[in-house]
Amino acid sequence: MAAQFSELKKHIYRQVKYHLTRPKPPVLAEPFNGPVLVVGSAPVSNKPADFDQTFRVITINGSQVVTKAWGIEAPDVTLVQFNQIEGKNTNAVEVRRVLNGERTRMLYVLLWREEFKRLEDGLKAFNYGYDRLQIVDRYRRMALLDRVGGVKCSELGADDKCSNGINAVLFALYNGATEVIITGINPDSGGHVYNTENLTRLHVRKDREVLERLLERGYPVFTTDPAVSQSVGLPLWEGKTKAAQLSEAYAKAARSPSKEASILNPSLG
Repeated sequence: MAAQFSELKKHIYRQVKYHLTRPKPPVLAEPFNGPVLVVGSAPVSNKPADFDQTFRVITINGSQVVTKAWGIEAPDVTLVQFNQIEGKNTNAVEVRRVLNGERTRMLYVLLWREEFKRLEDGLKAFNYGYDRLQIVDRYRRMALLDRVGGVKCSELGADDKCSNGINAVLFALYNGATEVIITGINPDSGGHVYNTENLTRLHVRKDREVLERLLERGYPVFTTDPAVSQSVGLPLWEGKTKAAQLSEAYAKAARSPSKEASILNPSLG
């Protein structure tokens, strides 16, 4: 009972603070104006068809190891969870190992609560470079889900918040992506591409819920991973021409779901 009361107090406090401060999601100095590839850390990733210089790239924590193997020296944006900077657990140690000596253009560190100098020193300790660095607090992250997905969330636990991969999808949409293509983001998988520990993946229920919500709203979100397409219902990325046709169909379906259900799910036709 005491735990439930504590959770309720936390929920009320965060919702009141959210409404009083009216936070805005993080905004890029130069918005996206084309397709954005979001690369997560799940063990399986697939480079999208038609990938070229018009794509912008977002990596999450240690997933830069994937994009580097594809010949991408520096992502346009990287999201790193605060614990990866100084944490002693296996995942944090492995993230620092694969990011050592690498760099990104825009680095967002999520939920960092210490002084900015300590963050800069922590990044220097494993030689991770960046052009720009910014901290994103809990309320700006909540604002992303609210503004893009229309979902209000107090982030009370792993089951009540989405993963940083999904936050990156929301960020890309908010910042003008014409299409968002995800890979290495699979609510059904465990483990990470940069270690062999097979660590349990958190936020499974919320990730699936948010992806389904984005589809319902007609957002142009795709996956290059066939298993994710089949499990979650995201359209499989098959190149820009096919994506444009599907995006139009999804937008139309969001306006008139009953008429267009057969377009989006042929099994219903």
